[in-house]
Formats: sequence, C-alpha cells, structure tokens
Amino acid sequence: MIKKDTCEIYCYDEEKVNRIQNDLQTVDIVSVTQILKSIADENRAKITYALCQDEELCVCDIANIIGSTVANASNHLRKLHKQGVVKFRKEGKLAFYSLDDENIKQIMMIALAHKKEVKVNV
Repeated sequence: MIKKDTCEIYCYDEEKVNRIQNDLQTVDIVSVTQILKSIADENRAKITYALCQDEELCVCDIANIIGSTVANASNHLRKLHKQGVVKFRKEGKLAFYSLDDENIKQIMMIALAHKKEVKVNV
C-alpha cells in the first residue's frame, strides 16, 4: 500500500487557515523571497559566508576567496547590496563590503547548522 503525502479533505482547520492568510497580508514575503534568492546563488552564498567570518573585506579579496575576477565579484556584490544583504564603504580606490546587519549572519549560520542536522534527500 502506498501512502499519500497529501490531504484528502479540503480544509481541516478553517479558522487557522484564515488567520494565517490574514497574517500574510501584513508581512512583506516578496522582500524576504528576494533576500533568500540573492543568497541562494553559490558564489553569493560564499561571499555572504566569507563576510560572516570577517567584519569587512575588499572586493579584490572577495574575488580571491571565491575564485573569480574582480568584475565578477563586483557584480555579485551589487546584487547583494541591492537586496540589502551587504553594505559598502569606499576608501580611495578600494571598496570594502560587510554584512548589512547581524540578521544576515544569523540566516547563513542557521542554514548551515540546519544542513548539518538534517540529511536532505536528493
């Protein structure tokens, strides 16, 4: 006998469903999705992880860490900046990047801890 992993009824707890649907109207899920998508790229995840390890890094150092050109690293950093994941400061011709806030570090560290605890079926 094969067990189905879907419900066979329409709505079990209508009150709970309605409450959560109303809650969804008050949160900005689209922005959350964009942040998570920006980190979901392998190189951008590496950059985010690297910035979790150090307070700030120069673009050229980030390029070396991820094994890319400075131009490629800059492109990834622009995307991360646009989504509010990183911030930067200029010092002469150098650009230094750091995480926008502690929450980004927590997201990365929680994801890594989760991966260690859970065997993902591939």
